[in-house]
Amino acid sequence: MSFVAEIFRQSPEIALFLSLAFGYWIGKVQFGRFQLGGVAGSLLVAVVISQVGVQIDNGIKSVLFALFIYAVGFESGPQFFRSLGKQSIREIVLAAVLAISGLATVVVLAKLTGLDKGIAAGIAAGGMTQSAIIGTASSAIEKLGLAADETQRLQANVAIGYAVTYIFGSFGAIIVCVNILPWFMKRGIRDDAVKAEAEMLKGARVYGVGEAPALPDLVGRIFRVEGAAGKSIAELEALSTKGPITIERVKRGSALVGIEPELRLQNGDLVLIVGRRAGVVGLENLIGREVAAAEGLELVVTTRDIVVKDRDFAGQTVARILDRSKDLRHGIYVIQVTRAGVKLELTNDTVIRAGDIVTVHGVQEDLQRLSNKVGNVITPSDKTDFVYHGFGVAIGLLVGLLVLRIGSVPLTLGAGGGALLAGLVFGWYRSRNMTLGNMPTPASTLLRDLGLAGFVAVVGLQSGQQAVHTVAESGLSIFAIGVVVTVLPLLITMLVGRYLLKYDNVAVFAGALSGSRSANPAFGEILDKAGNSIPTTPFAITYALANVFLTLLGPLVVALV
Repeated sequence: MSFVAEIFRQSPEIALFLSLAFGYWIGKVQFGRFQLGGVAGSLLVAVVISQVGVQIDNGIKSVLFALFIYAVGFESGPQFFRSLGKQSIREIVLAAVLAISGLATVVVLAKLTGLDKGIAAGIAAGGMTQSAIIGTASSAIEKLGLAADETQRLQANVAIGYAVTYIFGSFGAIIVCVNILPWFMKRGIRDDAVKAEAEMLKGARVYGVGEAPALPDLVGRIFRVEGAAGKSIAELEALSTKGPITIERVKRGSALVGIEPELRLQNGDLVLIVGRRAGVVGLENLIGREVAAAEGLELVVTTRDIVVKDRDFAGQTVARILDRSKDLRHGIYVIQVTRAGVKLELTNDTVIRAGDIVTVHGVQEDLQRLSNKVGNVITPSDKTDFVYHGFGVAIGLLVGLLVLRIGSVPLTLGAGGGALLAGLVFGWYRSRNMTLGNMPTPASTLLRDLGLAGFVAVVGLQSGQQAVHTVAESGLSIFAIGVVVTVLPLLITMLVGRYLLKYDNVAVFAGALSGSRSANPAFGEILDKAGNSIPTTPFAITYALANVFLTLLGPLVVALV
Protein backbone atom coordinates (compact mmCIF):
# COMPACT_ATOMS: atom_id res chain seq x y z
CA MET A 1 0.00 0.00 0.00
CA SER A 2 2.92 2.34 0.77
CA PHE A 3 4.23 1.66 -2.73
CA VAL A 4 0.91 2.83 -4.24
CA ALA A 5 0.84 5.87 -1.95
CA GLU A 6 4.34 6.82 -3.10
CA ILE A 7 3.29 6.59 -6.75
CA PHE A 8 0.31 8.86 -6.09
CA ARG A 9 2.55 11.26 -4.16
CA GLN A 10 4.92 11.60 -7.08
CA SER A 11 2.18 11.70 -9.72
CA PRO A 12 -1.31 12.47 -8.29
CA GLU A 13 -2.66 12.79 -11.85
CA ILE A 14 -2.44 8.98 -12.07
CA ALA A 15 -5.06 8.80 -9.32
CA LEU A 16 -7.22 11.26 -11.25
CA PHE A 17 -7.21 9.27 -14.49
CA LEU A 18 -7.64 5.96 -12.69
CA SER A 19 -10.75 7.45 -11.06
CA LEU A 20 -12.08 8.39 -14.50
CA ALA A 21 -11.27 5.04 -16.08
CA PHE A 22 -12.68 2.81 -13.34
CA GLY A 23 -15.51 5.28 -12.65
CA TYR A 24 -16.84 5.22 -16.20
CA TRP A 25 -16.41 1.44 -16.29
CA ILE A 26 -18.48 1.01 -13.14
CA GLY A 27 -20.92 3.65 -14.38
CA LYS A 28 -21.86 1.47 -17.36
CA VAL A 29 -23.09 -1.37 -15.16
CA GLN A 30 -26.88 -1.53 -14.90
CA PHE A 31 -28.76 -2.72 -11.81
CA GLY A 32 -32.23 -3.26 -13.21
CA ARG A 33 -33.27 0.19 -14.46
CA PHE A 34 -30.68 1.97 -12.31
CA GLN A 35 -27.33 2.96 -13.77
CA LEU A 36 -24.71 4.83 -11.79
CA GLY A 37 -23.28 6.76 -14.73
CA GLY A 38 -19.71 7.89 -15.38
CA VAL A 39 -19.72 11.00 -13.21
CA ALA A 40 -21.11 9.32 -10.09
CA GLY A 41 -18.86 6.33 -10.78
CA SER A 42 -15.80 8.58 -10.93
CA LEU A 43 -16.76 10.18 -7.62
CA LEU A 44 -17.21 6.79 -5.95
CA VAL A 45 -13.89 5.42 -7.22
CA ALA A 46 -12.09 8.65 -6.25
CA VAL A 47 -13.33 8.31 -2.66
CA VAL A 48 -11.97 4.76 -2.54
CA ILE A 49 -8.59 5.78 -4.01
CA SER A 50 -8.37 8.75 -1.63
CA GLN A 51 -8.05 6.36 1.32
CA VAL A 52 -4.45 5.69 0.21
CA GLY A 53 -3.70 9.37 0.64
CA VAL A 54 -3.63 11.64 -2.43
CA GLN A 55 -2.58 15.28 -2.46
CA ILE A 56 -3.85 17.00 -5.59
CA ASP A 57 -3.67 20.70 -6.35
CA ASN A 58 -6.90 22.64 -5.93
CA GLY A 59 -6.20 24.61 -9.10
CA ILE A 60 -6.78 21.49 -11.22
CA LYS A 61 -10.32 21.28 -9.87
CA SER A 62 -10.96 24.95 -10.67
CA VAL A 63 -9.66 24.67 -14.24
CA LEU A 64 -11.64 21.51 -15.01
CA PHE A 65 -14.87 22.97 -13.65
CA ALA A 66 -14.39 26.26 -15.51
CA LEU A 67 -13.94 24.38 -18.80
CA PHE A 68 -17.06 22.29 -18.16
CA ILE A 69 -19.38 25.12 -17.21
CA TYR A 70 -18.10 27.47 -19.95
CA ALA A 71 -18.72 24.82 -22.63
CA VAL A 72 -22.24 24.25 -21.28
CA GLY A 73 -22.98 27.98 -21.41
CA PHE A 74 -21.46 28.40 -24.88
CA GLU A 75 -23.65 25.66 -26.37
CA SER A 76 -26.87 27.07 -24.92
CA GLY A 77 -26.26 30.84 -25.10
CA PRO A 78 -28.66 31.66 -27.98
CA GLN A 79 -31.45 29.53 -26.54
CA PHE A 80 -30.90 30.89 -23.01
CA PHE A 81 -31.31 34.57 -23.91
CA ARG A 82 -34.28 33.78 -26.12
CA SER A 83 -36.00 32.02 -23.21
CA LEU A 84 -35.67 34.88 -20.72
CA GLY A 85 -38.92 36.62 -19.82
CA LYS A 86 -42.23 35.57 -18.35
CA GLN A 87 -41.51 31.97 -19.31
CA SER A 88 -38.64 31.95 -16.76
CA ILE A 89 -40.92 32.50 -13.75
CA ARG A 90 -41.19 28.76 -13.14
CA GLU A 91 -37.42 28.45 -12.82
CA ILE A 92 -37.27 31.39 -10.38
CA VAL A 93 -39.96 29.83 -8.18
CA LEU A 94 -38.31 26.40 -8.37
CA ALA A 95 -34.95 27.74 -7.19
CA ALA A 96 -36.63 29.65 -4.34
CA VAL A 97 -38.60 26.56 -3.23
CA LEU A 98 -35.46 24.45 -3.01
CA ALA A 99 -33.56 27.08 -1.03
CA ILE A 100 -36.43 27.57 1.44
CA SER A 101 -37.08 23.86 1.87
CA GLY A 102 -33.35 23.25 2.28
CA LEU A 103 -33.10 25.90 5.01
CA ALA A 104 -36.15 24.51 6.82
CA THR A 105 -34.80 20.94 6.67
CA VAL A 106 -31.41 21.91 8.11
CA VAL A 107 -32.88 24.04 10.91
CA VAL A 108 -35.50 21.46 11.97
CA LEU A 109 -33.03 18.56 11.99
CA ALA A 110 -30.42 20.61 13.86
CA LYS A 111 -32.90 21.46 16.61
CA LEU A 112 -34.19 17.87 16.84
CA THR A 113 -30.72 16.34 17.09
CA GLY A 114 -29.00 19.10 19.07
CA LEU A 115 -26.42 20.09 16.42
CA ASP A 116 -24.40 23.24 16.98
CA LYS A 117 -24.33 26.12 14.52
CA GLY A 118 -21.07 25.03 12.91
CA ILE A 119 -22.05 21.42 12.17
CA ALA A 120 -25.49 22.56 10.92
CA ALA A 121 -23.97 25.10 8.52
CA GLY A 122 -21.44 22.53 7.30
CA ILE A 123 -24.22 20.03 6.62
CA ALA A 124 -26.08 22.73 4.65
CA ALA A 125 -22.95 23.39 2.59
CA GLY A 126 -22.15 19.73 1.92
CA GLY A 127 -25.66 18.32 1.67
CA MET A 128 -26.60 20.97 -0.89
CA THR A 129 -23.10 21.09 -2.48
CA GLN A 130 -22.84 24.86 -2.13
CA SER A 131 -19.28 25.52 -0.96
CA ALA A 132 -19.94 29.25 -0.63
CA ILE A 133 -22.03 28.52 2.47
CA ILE A 134 -18.78 27.66 4.30
CA GLY A 135 -17.54 31.20 3.80
CA THR A 136 -20.80 32.99 4.64
CA ALA A 137 -21.43 30.79 7.69
CA SER A 138 -17.88 31.23 9.02
CA SER A 139 -18.20 34.99 8.58
CA ALA A 140 -21.52 34.98 10.45
CA ILE A 141 -20.01 32.93 13.31
CA GLU A 142 -17.23 35.53 13.71
CA LYS A 143 -19.85 38.21 14.34
CA LEU A 144 -21.62 36.31 17.14
CA GLY A 145 -19.28 37.83 19.74
CA LEU A 146 -18.23 34.45 21.17
CA ALA A 147 -14.92 33.66 22.81
CA ALA A 148 -12.07 33.11 20.37
CA ASP A 149 -11.71 29.39 21.10
CA GLU A 150 -15.48 28.81 20.74
CA THR A 151 -15.54 30.72 17.45
CA GLN A 152 -12.64 28.63 16.18
CA ARG A 153 -14.38 25.39 17.27
CA LEU A 154 -17.61 26.27 15.47
CA GLN A 155 -15.76 27.26 12.32
CA ALA A 156 -13.86 23.94 12.38
CA ASN A 157 -17.19 22.15 12.76
CA VAL A 158 -18.39 23.84 9.57
CA ALA A 159 -15.57 22.13 7.68
CA ILE A 160 -16.28 18.78 9.36
CA GLY A 161 -19.99 18.86 8.50
CA TYR A 162 -19.12 19.81 4.94
CA ALA A 163 -16.52 17.05 4.49
CA VAL A 164 -18.83 14.31 5.79
CA THR A 165 -21.88 15.27 3.71
CA TYR A 166 -20.47 16.63 0.46
CA ILE A 167 -19.86 13.23 -1.19
CA PHE A 168 -23.46 12.09 -0.81
CA GLY A 169 -24.58 15.64 -1.60
CA SER A 170 -23.24 15.10 -5.13
CA PHE A 171 -24.19 11.45 -5.35
CA GLY A 172 -27.72 11.87 -3.97
CA ALA A 173 -28.57 14.65 -6.40
CA ILE A 174 -27.67 12.32 -9.26
CA ILE A 175 -29.96 9.62 -7.89
CA VAL A 176 -32.91 11.99 -7.51
CA CYS A 177 -32.55 13.93 -10.77
CA VAL A 178 -31.44 11.10 -13.05
CA ASN A 179 -33.28 8.09 -11.60
CA ILE A 180 -36.11 9.04 -9.24
CA LEU A 181 -37.47 11.96 -11.31
CA PRO A 182 -37.95 9.93 -14.55
CA TRP A 183 -39.52 7.11 -12.48
CA PHE A 184 -41.85 9.63 -10.83
CA MET A 185 -42.80 11.22 -14.17
CA LYS A 186 -43.07 7.78 -15.83
CA ARG A 187 -41.07 8.99 -18.85
CA GLY A 188 -37.44 8.94 -19.93
CA ILE A 189 -35.10 11.92 -20.10
CA ARG A 190 -33.92 10.96 -23.58
CA ASP A 191 -37.43 10.60 -25.02
CA ASP A 192 -38.58 13.96 -23.69
CA ALA A 193 -35.34 15.66 -24.77
CA VAL A 194 -35.90 14.44 -28.35
CA LYS A 195 -39.52 15.57 -28.19
CA ALA A 196 -38.58 19.06 -26.97
CA GLU A 197 -35.85 19.37 -29.59
CA ALA A 198 -38.30 18.40 -32.35
CA GLU A 199 -40.73 21.08 -31.16
CA MET A 200 -37.96 23.66 -31.06
CA LEU A 201 -36.83 22.72 -34.57
CA LYS A 202 -40.44 22.85 -35.81
CA GLY A 203 -40.41 19.26 -37.01
CA ALA A 204 -37.00 19.33 -38.71
CA ARG A 205 -35.15 16.04 -38.29
CA VAL A 206 -31.66 16.21 -36.82
CA TYR A 207 -29.53 13.30 -37.96
CA GLY A 208 -26.79 11.85 -35.81
CA VAL A 209 -23.26 10.92 -36.86
CA GLY A 210 -23.41 8.39 -39.69
CA GLU A 211 -27.17 8.88 -40.24
CA ALA A 212 -28.76 10.04 -43.48
CA PRO A 213 -32.31 9.87 -44.86
CA ALA A 214 -33.06 6.89 -47.11
CA LEU A 215 -35.07 9.24 -49.33
CA PRO A 216 -33.16 12.53 -49.51
CA ASP A 217 -35.12 15.61 -50.53
CA LEU A 218 -32.48 16.71 -53.06
CA VAL A 219 -31.53 14.18 -55.73
CA GLY A 220 -29.63 13.98 -59.02
CA ARG A 221 -30.68 11.92 -62.06
CA ILE A 222 -29.38 11.38 -65.60
CA PHE A 223 -31.87 11.18 -68.49
CA ARG A 224 -31.42 10.47 -72.20
CA VAL A 225 -33.34 13.10 -74.19
CA GLU A 226 -36.11 11.63 -76.34
CA GLY A 227 -39.49 13.29 -75.94
CA ALA A 228 -37.97 16.65 -74.94
CA ALA A 229 -35.83 17.01 -78.10
CA GLY A 230 -35.99 20.56 -79.47
CA LYS A 231 -36.76 22.19 -76.13
CA SER A 232 -34.40 24.69 -74.59
CA ILE A 233 -32.84 24.21 -71.18
CA ALA A 234 -35.06 26.97 -69.75
CA GLU A 235 -38.17 25.28 -71.17
CA LEU A 236 -37.11 21.88 -69.82
CA GLU A 237 -36.50 23.28 -66.33
CA ALA A 238 -40.00 24.77 -66.42
CA LEU A 239 -41.61 21.38 -67.18
CA SER A 240 -41.59 20.34 -63.53
CA THR A 241 -44.58 21.73 -61.64
CA LYS A 242 -44.09 19.78 -58.39
CA GLY A 243 -40.70 21.15 -57.42
CA PRO A 244 -37.74 23.10 -58.83
CA ILE A 245 -35.16 21.32 -60.99
CA THR A 246 -31.88 22.47 -62.53
CA ILE A 247 -29.97 21.10 -65.52
CA GLU A 248 -26.35 21.04 -64.42
CA ARG A 249 -24.65 19.08 -67.24
CA VAL A 250 -25.39 18.25 -70.89
CA LYS A 251 -23.40 15.63 -72.80
CA ARG A 252 -23.79 15.45 -76.60
CA GLY A 253 -22.00 12.51 -78.13
CA SER A 254 -18.72 12.25 -76.23
CA ALA A 255 -18.38 15.95 -75.32
CA LEU A 256 -19.89 18.19 -72.67
CA VAL A 257 -21.88 21.17 -73.95
CA GLY A 258 -21.80 24.57 -72.28
CA ILE A 259 -24.95 25.32 -70.30
CA GLU A 260 -27.01 28.27 -71.55
CA PRO A 261 -30.74 28.89 -70.96
CA GLU A 262 -31.33 29.07 -74.74
CA LEU A 263 -29.46 25.84 -75.57
CA ARG A 264 -31.71 23.50 -77.56
CA LEU A 265 -31.50 19.84 -76.64
CA GLN A 266 -31.13 17.18 -79.31
CA ASN A 267 -32.33 13.61 -79.44
CA GLY A 268 -29.85 11.33 -77.59
CA ASP A 269 -28.35 14.10 -75.39
CA LEU A 270 -27.63 13.08 -71.81
CA VAL A 271 -28.70 15.60 -69.18
CA LEU A 272 -27.87 15.63 -65.49
CA ILE A 273 -30.77 17.08 -63.50
CA VAL A 274 -30.58 18.10 -59.84
CA GLY A 275 -33.67 19.10 -57.88
CA ARG A 276 -36.25 18.37 -55.26
CA ARG A 277 -37.36 14.75 -55.26
CA ALA A 278 -40.98 15.71 -55.94
CA GLY A 279 -39.93 17.62 -59.03
CA VAL A 280 -37.56 14.95 -60.40
CA VAL A 281 -39.89 11.96 -60.00
CA GLY A 282 -41.90 11.51 -63.19
CA LEU A 283 -39.53 13.42 -65.50
CA GLU A 284 -38.83 10.20 -67.41
CA ASN A 285 -42.24 10.51 -69.06
CA LEU A 286 -41.45 14.07 -70.19
CA ILE A 287 -37.75 13.80 -71.14
CA GLY A 288 -36.84 10.20 -71.85
CA ARG A 289 -35.57 7.12 -70.08
CA GLU A 290 -33.28 7.37 -67.05
CA VAL A 291 -29.63 6.28 -67.32
CA ALA A 292 -27.77 4.83 -64.34
CA ALA A 293 -24.46 6.64 -65.01
CA ALA A 294 -22.48 8.37 -67.74
CA GLU A 295 -18.81 9.29 -67.92
CA GLY A 296 -18.21 13.03 -67.63
CA LEU A 297 -21.49 13.77 -65.88
CA GLU A 298 -20.14 13.31 -62.39
CA LEU A 299 -20.93 16.32 -60.22
CA VAL A 300 -20.01 17.29 -56.67
CA VAL A 301 -22.64 19.23 -54.76
CA THR A 302 -22.03 21.04 -51.48
CA THR A 303 -24.10 22.12 -48.50
CA ARG A 304 -23.05 25.39 -46.91
CA ASP A 305 -24.32 27.84 -44.29
CA ILE A 306 -24.34 31.48 -45.35
CA VAL A 307 -24.82 34.39 -42.92
CA VAL A 308 -27.21 36.97 -44.40
CA LYS A 309 -25.63 40.43 -44.48
CA ASP A 310 -26.51 42.16 -47.75
CA ARG A 311 -29.16 44.90 -47.47
CA ASP A 312 -31.00 43.55 -50.51
CA PHE A 313 -31.90 40.50 -48.43
CA ALA A 314 -31.82 41.57 -44.79
CA GLY A 315 -35.12 43.13 -43.74
CA GLN A 316 -36.97 41.80 -46.80
CA THR A 317 -39.81 39.29 -46.92
CA VAL A 318 -39.25 35.89 -48.51
CA ALA A 319 -41.69 36.72 -51.31
CA ARG A 320 -39.80 39.91 -52.23
CA ILE A 321 -36.43 38.13 -52.14
CA LEU A 322 -37.67 35.35 -54.43
CA ASP A 323 -39.13 37.87 -56.85
CA ARG A 324 -35.91 39.93 -57.07
CA SER A 325 -33.33 37.13 -57.18
CA LYS A 326 -34.51 34.60 -59.75
CA ASP A 327 -31.24 34.61 -61.67
CA LEU A 328 -29.12 34.58 -58.52
CA ARG A 329 -30.80 31.51 -57.05
CA HIS A 330 -30.63 29.35 -60.19
CA GLY A 331 -29.15 25.99 -59.15
CA ILE A 332 -29.37 26.87 -55.46
CA TYR A 333 -31.67 24.95 -53.12
CA VAL A 334 -32.47 26.40 -49.71
CA ILE A 335 -32.63 23.63 -47.10
CA GLN A 336 -33.52 25.80 -44.11
CA VAL A 337 -33.12 29.21 -42.51
CA THR A 338 -32.24 29.47 -38.81
CA ARG A 339 -32.22 32.40 -36.43
CA ALA A 340 -30.32 32.05 -33.14
CA GLY A 341 -30.34 28.29 -33.55
CA VAL A 342 -34.09 28.02 -34.24
CA LYS A 343 -35.47 26.98 -37.61
CA LEU A 344 -37.73 29.58 -39.26
CA GLU A 345 -40.98 28.66 -40.91
CA LEU A 346 -40.58 30.09 -44.41
CA THR A 347 -43.75 31.74 -45.67
CA ASN A 348 -44.07 34.62 -48.11
CA ASP A 349 -44.46 37.03 -45.18
CA THR A 350 -41.40 35.79 -43.24
CA VAL A 351 -38.87 38.62 -42.85
CA ILE A 352 -35.20 37.67 -43.22
CA ARG A 353 -32.94 39.54 -40.79
CA ALA A 354 -29.25 40.28 -40.81
CA GLY A 355 -27.48 37.42 -39.04
CA ASP A 356 -29.93 34.74 -40.16
CA ILE A 357 -28.20 31.60 -41.40
CA VAL A 358 -29.34 30.18 -44.74
CA THR A 359 -28.40 26.54 -45.36
CA VAL A 360 -28.10 26.03 -49.12
CA HIS A 361 -27.29 23.12 -51.44
CA GLY A 362 -25.73 23.33 -54.88
CA VAL A 363 -22.55 23.13 -56.92
CA GLN A 364 -19.56 25.09 -55.71
CA GLU A 365 -19.62 27.77 -58.39
CA ASP A 366 -23.31 28.50 -57.80
CA LEU A 367 -22.77 28.73 -54.06
CA GLN A 368 -19.84 31.10 -54.57
CA ARG A 369 -21.99 33.34 -56.75
CA LEU A 370 -24.69 33.40 -54.08
CA SER A 371 -22.33 34.05 -51.16
CA ASN A 372 -20.71 36.98 -52.98
CA LYS A 373 -24.09 38.66 -52.99
CA VAL A 374 -25.77 37.47 -49.79
CA GLY A 375 -23.10 37.27 -47.08
CA ASN A 376 -20.27 35.25 -45.58
CA VAL A 377 -19.96 31.49 -45.95
CA ILE A 378 -19.41 29.61 -42.71
CA THR A 379 -16.58 27.30 -43.64
CA PRO A 380 -16.69 23.98 -41.76
CA SER A 381 -13.58 23.54 -39.65
CA ASP A 382 -12.31 21.15 -36.97
CA LYS A 383 -10.20 23.96 -35.47
CA THR A 384 -11.20 25.65 -32.21
CA ASP A 385 -10.89 29.44 -32.02
CA PHE A 386 -8.75 29.59 -28.89
CA VAL A 387 -8.38 33.37 -29.12
CA TYR A 388 -12.14 33.80 -28.75
CA HIS A 389 -12.64 31.13 -26.11
CA GLY A 390 -9.48 31.96 -24.17
CA PHE A 391 -10.78 35.50 -23.65
CA GLY A 392 -14.22 34.05 -22.88
CA VAL A 393 -13.02 31.85 -20.01
CA ALA A 394 -10.68 34.57 -18.66
CA ILE A 395 -13.44 37.20 -18.62
CA GLY A 396 -15.79 34.75 -16.93
CA LEU A 397 -13.28 34.01 -14.17
CA LEU A 398 -12.73 37.75 -13.67
CA VAL A 399 -16.48 38.29 -13.30
CA GLY A 400 -16.49 35.48 -10.75
CA LEU A 401 -14.07 37.44 -8.57
CA LEU A 402 -16.51 40.33 -8.15
CA VAL A 403 -18.20 40.47 -4.73
CA LEU A 404 -21.40 42.31 -3.83
CA ARG A 405 -21.98 42.74 -0.10
CA ILE A 406 -25.44 42.89 1.42
CA GLY A 407 -24.65 43.91 4.96
CA SER A 408 -22.06 41.40 6.11
CA VAL A 409 -23.06 38.76 3.57
CA PRO A 410 -20.78 38.59 0.50
CA LEU A 411 -22.55 37.55 -2.71
CA THR A 412 -20.54 36.41 -5.69
CA LEU A 413 -21.05 34.31 -8.78
CA GLY A 414 -17.81 32.51 -8.10
CA ALA A 415 -15.62 30.95 -10.77
CA GLY A 416 -18.39 28.59 -11.87
CA GLY A 417 -21.08 31.24 -12.16
CA GLY A 418 -18.75 33.65 -13.92
CA ALA A 419 -17.62 31.04 -16.44
CA LEU A 420 -21.23 30.03 -17.08
CA LEU A 421 -22.28 33.64 -17.66
CA ALA A 422 -19.35 34.21 -20.02
CA GLY A 423 -20.17 31.03 -21.91
CA LEU A 424 -23.79 32.15 -22.35
CA VAL A 425 -22.80 35.60 -23.62
CA PHE A 426 -20.01 34.36 -25.89
CA GLY A 427 -22.26 31.62 -27.24
CA TRP A 428 -25.01 34.14 -27.96
CA TYR A 429 -22.55 36.51 -29.67
CA ARG A 430 -21.19 33.63 -31.76
CA SER A 431 -24.73 32.95 -33.01
CA ARG A 432 -24.83 36.54 -34.30
CA ASN A 433 -21.32 36.42 -35.77
CA MET A 434 -20.75 32.90 -37.05
CA THR A 435 -17.33 33.66 -38.50
CA LEU A 436 -15.99 34.03 -34.92
CA GLY A 437 -15.56 31.57 -32.08
CA ASN A 438 -15.68 28.22 -33.84
CA MET A 439 -15.81 25.25 -31.47
CA PRO A 440 -16.56 21.88 -33.14
CA THR A 441 -19.10 19.72 -31.35
CA PRO A 442 -16.53 17.00 -30.49
CA ALA A 443 -14.31 19.63 -28.85
CA SER A 444 -17.21 21.00 -26.82
CA THR A 445 -18.25 17.49 -25.80
CA LEU A 446 -14.72 16.72 -24.60
CA LEU A 447 -14.61 19.90 -22.52
CA ARG A 448 -17.95 19.04 -20.90
CA ASP A 449 -17.25 15.39 -20.19
CA LEU A 450 -13.63 15.69 -19.08
CA GLY A 451 -14.26 18.93 -17.19
CA LEU A 452 -17.15 17.64 -15.08
CA ALA A 453 -15.92 14.09 -14.46
CA GLY A 454 -12.43 15.39 -13.66
CA PHE A 455 -13.79 18.02 -11.29
CA VAL A 456 -15.89 15.46 -9.42
CA ALA A 457 -12.97 13.03 -9.23
CA VAL A 458 -10.71 15.71 -7.74
CA VAL A 459 -13.39 16.49 -5.14
CA GLY A 460 -13.48 12.81 -4.18
CA LEU A 461 -9.69 12.56 -4.00
CA GLN A 462 -9.40 15.69 -1.86
CA SER A 463 -12.20 15.12 0.67
CA GLY A 464 -12.92 11.38 0.57
CA GLN A 465 -10.33 10.38 3.19
CA GLN A 466 -11.39 13.09 5.63
CA ALA A 467 -15.06 12.25 5.16
CA VAL A 468 -14.57 8.55 5.86
CA HIS A 469 -12.31 9.32 8.85
CA THR A 470 -14.86 11.71 10.38
CA VAL A 471 -17.72 9.24 9.92
CA ALA A 472 -15.64 6.54 11.61
CA GLU A 473 -14.94 8.84 14.59
CA SER A 474 -18.32 10.49 15.11
CA GLY A 475 -20.61 7.76 13.85
CA LEU A 476 -23.17 7.94 11.10
CA SER A 477 -25.42 10.61 12.61
CA ILE A 478 -23.94 13.56 10.71
CA PHE A 479 -23.83 11.53 7.50
CA ALA A 480 -27.47 10.41 7.95
CA ILE A 481 -28.64 13.99 8.55
CA GLY A 482 -26.72 15.03 5.42
CA VAL A 483 -28.59 12.37 3.41
CA VAL A 484 -31.92 13.86 4.50
CA VAL A 485 -30.72 17.40 3.74
CA THR A 486 -29.67 16.26 0.27
CA VAL A 487 -32.76 14.25 -0.65
CA LEU A 488 -35.76 15.86 1.11
CA PRO A 489 -35.53 19.40 -0.41
CA LEU A 490 -35.09 17.86 -3.86
CA LEU A 491 -38.19 15.69 -3.38
CA ILE A 492 -40.24 18.64 -2.09
CA THR A 493 -39.10 20.78 -5.02
CA MET A 494 -39.86 17.93 -7.42
CA LEU A 495 -43.45 17.71 -6.15
CA VAL A 496 -43.92 21.49 -6.32
CA GLY A 497 -42.50 21.56 -9.85
CA ARG A 498 -44.75 18.76 -11.04
CA TYR A 499 -48.06 19.67 -9.45
CA LEU A 500 -47.91 23.45 -8.93
CA LEU A 501 -45.52 24.65 -11.64
CA LYS A 502 -46.80 22.02 -14.13
CA TYR A 503 -43.48 20.77 -15.48
CA ASP A 504 -44.36 17.99 -17.93
CA ASN A 505 -41.11 17.48 -19.86
CA VAL A 506 -38.66 15.33 -17.87
CA ALA A 507 -35.55 16.64 -19.64
CA VAL A 508 -36.46 20.29 -19.00
CA PHE A 509 -37.56 19.53 -15.43
CA ALA A 510 -34.37 17.58 -14.65
CA GLY A 511 -32.22 20.47 -15.89
CA ALA A 512 -34.15 22.99 -13.79
CA LEU A 513 -34.12 20.77 -10.70
CA SER A 514 -30.37 20.08 -10.83
CA GLY A 515 -29.64 23.78 -11.37
CA SER A 516 -31.79 24.83 -8.41
CA ARG A 517 -29.48 22.70 -6.24
CA SER A 518 -26.34 23.79 -8.15
CA ALA A 519 -25.84 20.06 -8.67
CA ASN A 520 -23.27 20.03 -11.47
CA PRO A 521 -22.54 16.26 -11.39
CA ALA A 522 -26.26 15.53 -11.68
CA PHE A 523 -26.56 17.96 -14.57
CA GLY A 524 -23.68 16.25 -16.36
CA GLU A 525 -25.48 12.91 -16.13
CA ILE A 526 -28.71 14.55 -17.32
CA LEU A 527 -26.95 15.91 -20.39
CA ASP A 528 -25.52 12.49 -21.09
CA LYS A 529 -28.97 10.90 -20.85
CA ALA A 530 -30.62 13.62 -22.94
CA GLY A 531 -28.15 13.46 -25.81
CA ASN A 532 -28.81 17.13 -26.66
CA SER A 533 -28.74 20.55 -24.99
CA ILE A 534 -32.43 20.79 -24.08
CA PRO A 535 -31.84 20.63 -20.28
CA THR A 536 -29.21 23.38 -20.40
CA THR A 537 -31.40 26.50 -20.54
CA PRO A 538 -33.51 25.74 -17.45
CA PHE A 539 -30.34 24.62 -15.67
CA ALA A 540 -28.54 27.86 -16.47
CA ILE A 541 -31.40 29.98 -15.08
CA THR A 542 -31.86 28.03 -11.84
CA TYR A 543 -28.11 27.55 -11.37
CA ALA A 544 -27.50 31.31 -11.43
CA LEU A 545 -30.29 31.85 -8.90
CA ALA A 546 -29.08 28.97 -6.69
CA ASN A 547 -25.65 30.57 -6.40
CA VAL A 548 -27.38 33.53 -4.73
CA PHE A 549 -30.17 31.81 -2.79
CA LEU A 550 -28.08 28.97 -1.37
CA THR A 551 -25.17 31.26 -0.47
CA LEU A 552 -27.57 33.22 1.75
CA LEU A 553 -28.33 30.08 3.76
CA GLY A 554 -25.00 30.28 5.64
CA PRO A 555 -25.84 33.26 7.91
CA LEU A 556 -29.50 32.19 8.11
CA VAL A 557 -28.57 28.74 9.48
CA VAL A 558 -26.20 30.36 11.99
CA ALA A 559 -28.94 32.75 13.07
CA LEU A 560 -31.77 30.20 13.35
CA VAL A 561 -30.03 27.16 14.87
